[in-house]
Amino acid sequence: MWFSFWRSRDRLSLDELRFIVDQLIKVQVVNEVNKEFVIEALRSIAELITYGDQHDAAYFEWDFNPLVFMEKQVMGEFVRILRICKSLIVSRQLLQTMSIMIQNLKSDHSIYYMFSNEHVNYLIAYPFDFRNEELLSYYISFLRAISGKLNKDTISLLVKTESEEVVDFPLYVEAIRFAFHEESMIRTAVRALTLNVYHVGDDTVNRFVSKAPHSDYFVNLIEFFRDRCIHLNSIVSNAKKSRSAELSSSILSAVDEIEDNLYYFSDVVSAGIPDVGRLIMDKVLRILIFPLIFPSFSRTEAVKESSLGAVTSLYLLCCILRIVKIKDLANIVAAALICYPDIFPESSEAKLNGNLPSHASSDVQSQNNDASSQNSESDTENHTPLSAFNHNYSNMRFALRETLLSFVVSGDEVQVAGSLNVLATLLQTKELDESMVDALGILPQRKQHKKKLLQALVGEDSAEEQLFSSEGAKVKDGISGELDLYLQKLKVLDSLVSLFCRSNISAETLWDGGWLLRQLLPYSKAEFNSHHLTLLRDSFHHCTARVLEEARGTWSDLLLGVICDEWRKCKREHASSESSFAAGERMCEAVKVFALLHHLHIFSLGKVLPDQPPVFCSVDTPEKSRARIAGLHLPELKPNAEINLVGAIPCRIAFERGKERHFYFLALSMGSSGWLVLAEELPVKPGRGLVRVVAPLAGCKPRVDDKHLRWLHLRIRPSSFPFTDTATYTAHGKVKSKALVDGRWTLAFRDEKSCKNAMSMVEEEMELQSCMVEKSLEPVLELEQSTDHSQLSEHVEDDNTV
Repeated sequence: MWFSFWRSRDRLSLDELRFIVDQLIKVQVVNEVNKEFVIEALRSIAELITYGDQHDAAYFEWDFNPLVFMEKQVMGEFVRILRICKSLIVSRQLLQTMSIMIQNLKSDHSIYYMFSNEHVNYLIAYPFDFRNEELLSYYISFLRAISGKLNKDTISLLVKTESEEVVDFPLYVEAIRFAFHEESMIRTAVRALTLNVYHVGDDTVNRFVSKAPHSDYFVNLIEFFRDRCIHLNSIVSNAKKSRSAELSSSILSAVDEIEDNLYYFSDVVSAGIPDVGRLIMDKVLRILIFPLIFPSFSRTEAVKESSLGAVTSLYLLCCILRIVKIKDLANIVAAALICYPDIFPESSEAKLNGNLPSHASSDVQSQNNDASSQNSESDTENHTPLSAFNHNYSNMRFALRETLLSFVVSGDEVQVAGSLNVLATLLQTKELDESMVDALGILPQRKQHKKKLLQALVGEDSAEEQLFSSEGAKVKDGISGELDLYLQKLKVLDSLVSLFCRSNISAETLWDGGWLLRQLLPYSKAEFNSHHLTLLRDSFHHCTARVLEEARGTWSDLLLGVICDEWRKCKREHASSESSFAAGERMCEAVKVFALLHHLHIFSLGKVLPDQPPVFCSVDTPEKSRARIAGLHLPELKPNAEINLVGAIPCRIAFERGKERHFYFLALSMGSSGWLVLAEELPVKPGRGLVRVVAPLAGCKPRVDDKHLRWLHLRIRPSSFPFTDTATYTAHGKVKSKALVDGRWTLAFRDEKSCKNAMSMVEEEMELQSCMVEKSLEPVLELEQSTDHSQLSEHVEDDNTV
């Protein structure tokens, strides 16, 4: 009987919860003596309530009486403990306990009890000592946990209302105080919390966050982003002066932060709060784009610390258009590129409501004034974006747009890539009105054709004449068609053709330009004039010569494979010569440019691109060649293969210090393949040997030693391209290739004559290999011989067109 008094309680029972809460009620002051007990009690309560919510309905169930959570006023006890406690450790534990409970509660009843009676709001607004960073982290986690449980029912328990309007929302107000904290984890948590609030979709809360003073959060957000942009620009400027791994890492980190900010803007806009979306658009334009990004296009370097360089601005413009998908924002940016920038002064007080500012032009001004008289500020979102710009843009002055094209024609590598990316981004921006793309001169020809066809079907005479005229692009007045007019204004085609003639631009950037050209003119050569065709043909000739040089270069044996590979990629879409790795990069660069220019050459002639390049994949090797005599029949040679040693020259080589070995040396080539062979003679088969070591023939650079005339030095490059084999990933996920060091053989022969014979054998086989590669390339390097200037003029009547 006495043992019944000493039976232990079930630690996951309601009795245990009652017992712990009763013990906590008895605490009247928290001091050094009892603070450990209080901390353990808080931990236990979190464990028990979480368990009860998921396993025991009696903890919170409506029909259970008495309700333990309500009966014992657990939340009230938490508030009381906080009031009587001065210990940071206890405060941290209380916040952690609340976070654990809120995060793990599943039932709606549990959340309702937790958020009722204003206890949670009291904890949110309590003046904690946030000088302690750990306490602040617990507090932010507590706020974020609450936001994760918000919906249209629970949010009403956390706001204060008067006349059905929210007048206070402690969770949101206290959280945005830390929106720009120096610790990135805290900033991220606050942004997650705000998105949870915005996506609830409560109209009264939406009005609360979008009105002053709380709307200042969005202004501060854009200003903070502007400062991040200026910081990125300063790092980029420093990187131009001195290259280092630390600066590269800083740029990548800054870029990640820039894009994270923009994705947050996009998430906020997607919540569907109209006033907030308009405010963000307005501030992005007024604080960042007009005063910082656009003015930088007129200079290549930032002139003061608070300015941006052209390269940074091009990047930012692409990111904004690509990530922040606001229709009016995209159209206003496009309009600013079309028009003289003075129509968008920083001090302008005009409403950015989807139409251009009222002083853009006299015509636009009258239209905007009419619109203003008919629409109030509250319904400006119903305006058609930039409708005033659908007409008369041809009479406006150009500046920013021409700056982009000037970068393409004469800018450095980064400026060219940035400008092409801006044009490609505008072309791919779905939020941009087609009329704006047309005005920019980058509306794809297929969409032009579709628009004319639609106009013709609805009976617009001018469109029908343009669509079905005999030359396809002329009108009765002898003026170029609509696409030609746009291209004439923007000089897009001229700029792209000029780009393909530049030799100081990388193949990857040229491919971007080729993609853009193919989007604009996907069908035939009708849009090229004779000057364009001449430039493209001359560039192709020059590039062909470079590829021919590679037929006798270090990687000639892999040239055909690279051409086939790059040809497929293109259809879907000066380093030291002492290093074979650098020579391989140079060869790939030449082939990339060659593939692009060859495609453009075929395209300019109005022909269809083949799926594979027209090369001879196999070329017959002469019967009396060394490879045939050695008994090779397939274009591959591997160790342990048996060959004839006719013409092989005895030699010695040491692959390890002090371990010299005797071999027979042969240089062999078959088609585009070639090998340096070290073989051992078979004792039972005189004149026959087993291949022990094989190395590529191409790029071996044979050289007789100046002091030891019996020594032959050979460079040994990798047998396959090292660019993929040695690829690794950095901490930021970027591919980085290891720097390779070429191998070397030094062969020692019996006498000087044997060494000279070996040298001659290598040179002869290298020559034969190069000739085979050149012969395989003949079909793909052959230009159209029938095309001359007189024939080109038949397709283009006016050399000055476009």
